[in-house]
Parts: sequence; structure tokens; C-alpha cells
Amino acid sequence: MPPTGKRATIADVAAAAGVSRGTVSLALNGKGRMADTTRERIQQVAAELRYRPSLRGRRLRGGSSESVALMSALPDAVVGRESHLNFLLAIALPLSKVLLERGYSTLLLPPVTDPTDALANLDVDGAVVIDPMDNDHLCQELQERGVQLVTVGRADGVDAQGVIDRGYGGADLTLTHLAEQGAQRILVLQTAERYTVARATERYLQDQPDLVAPGGRTVHIPVTEGASGGYRATREALESASPPDAIYAPIDAFALGAVDAVHDAGLQIPDDVMICTNFDGPRAATSQPPLTALDLHLPELAESAGHLLLECLDAPGGPPRVVQAPAPTLRPRQSTARRLGKVTP
Repeated sequence: MPPTGKRATIADVAAAAGVSRGTVSLALNGKGRMADTTRERIQQVAAELRYRPSLRGRRLRGGSSESVALMSALPDAVVGRESHLNFLLAIALPLSKVLLERGYSTLLLPPVTDPTDALANLDVDGAVVIDPMDNDHLCQELQERGVQLVTVGRADGVDAQGVIDRGYGGADLTLTHLAEQGAQRILVLQTAERYTVARATERYLQDQPDLVAPGGRTVHIPVTEGASGGYRATREALESASPPDAIYAPIDAFALGAVDAVHDAGLQIPDDVMICTNFDGPRAATSQPPLTALDLHLPELAESAGHLLLECLDAPGGPPRVVQAPAPTLRPRQSTARRLGKVTP
């Protein structure tokens, strides 16, 4: 028996069962030729001693880390903010639960500026990357390291093994809602970088050219500018000859900047300008007024990503696997309640 408080080793099991350590290993792994009674006795002794095989040794023998990474391609200026951190955590918990049931641990990683250096010592079997850019260097670096990759959103130049297709990313719901509320000059605040959320909105605008045009327009803002970029772009638009009467900002930092710009211009939300965003997180709910946003059903999305990654890990290779993301649900609030209907608290 091992000393009190000490974890039992394979040598302890072997000694208690009166067999060799090799026999214990074979018995517990269901291998080797031995009498059923011997195998059962060894398993019983191991259970009584509460023996657990060395996880590190098992990983070394199998050549697998049995861990995966969850990361966002968006920069620290966005991810480090409270709202996007809530976004990541809402995905991380259900994702890690799905993966843990199969023996994989989940690492939640911060944004990286140089993937080559940042990933040099990272040992993972798979990764889920949220909102990659076209030709995303982070995704390319992961794939060069032989990591099975699942992306949340489609990106050109990224040959992921699995893709969670988010369709229009909610742009169809938000822009249609603004039009139904009477908007005629919609200002769309996009990231200058081609992240998947920006590409999804772009595709919808191309498919529905009359929804925003001719009175509306799109402005591209570097994502690192955050709320200040949303503020600047909105003030410039409000001072133009054809000011917007509604604003759609998929990035909530842009939306909050737009709220401040409208207030500083002496205008009222939603009477003069309506505003909506994508992620229904704390920043949208606590804005003044609260912002119409989207319930992206992140737990369901995360579970889909987890199961998809497991499929890729179990059977690597072949054509990319594509799964549709759950359809978002519009949560109308005071920021677009020009024509009063059901408003979410």
C-alpha cells in the first residue's frame, strides 16, 4: 500500500497484486493475454488503491497533447474589453464541457500579434479560432504546426478542417429591423480589416443593395480604434449633407462610440438616430439607451464547434466539414424603438 496521502503508482498496484508492472499495464489497458481472473484481480486492486495512470506518460506514449485552444483573431484592443471577454467566456464554458467529456482540456488564449513567436511553445491538437481575417496569419501558423483547425466564420485563404458558417452574421436581421422601423439613411460601421463578421455584412449588402442605398453608406474603421473610431465616423456622418437616421455597428465598441457621438450632436436616440449592434452583451444592455442587439445563441454555437473539432480530430483529412451556426434572434430595445413594439428589457 502507498504511504498515506501519496498517490498510488503502478508499482504499488503490481506489488499488491503480486504481478509485474508490465502485466498491470496490459491488464488496465485491455491488452495482452492473461486469465480473466488475473485481469479482474488487477483491476480490483487498482480500484481499491485509487490508482490513476499518469496523464503525462499517456500523452507522451500517444504523441498527443489531448488539449485544444480557443482564441479570437480580433486584437487585444477589442478582446481585452469587458464585453468581448464575456463573449469569449460564453463560448469557452460549453466548448470546454464538450471537449472534456472526450478527455481534451481547453486553453483560452489571449490575442497574439506575432503568431510565430506566440505559438512557439504551444502544444495543442486542435484549435477553435473566432472571426479570422482573410489569409489570417494566426490560422496559417496553427495549420503549419499540424493543428486541426475549426473557424467560427468563413475566411478566404484559410483552409480550415471545419467551419461554423454564420451566414450573414445577423446583418439580415438588424438591417431589416432598421428598415422596418423607418430608417432611410443607414450608416454601417465596418471594420477596415476583413474579419468574418465584416465579410458577412458585406455579403448581405451585396445581396440586398437596395436596403441601404441610395441614402445609406458604409464607413470602414480600423478595429483598434474601438469606441473612438465609432465616435469619429459617426460625428463626420452626422455633419454631412445627408446625415444618417440609423446606424448598424456589428462591433459593440463602434456602437458605443456612435451613441456618444449622437448625444454630443444634440440628437435623440431613437427619434433622430437609431442604433443597433450584434453581440447582446453587458455593453449593449447597459448603454443609455439600451441597444438593440442579437442573441447569438453562443452556448449552442460553442457546442457545435466542439463536436465539429472532435470530428476533425477523430478523422483528419478530407474536405472541410461545414456546420451552420444557430440562427441569431433579434432583441429589440429602446435604441430602435421608433415604432413602438415589443422591447426587450
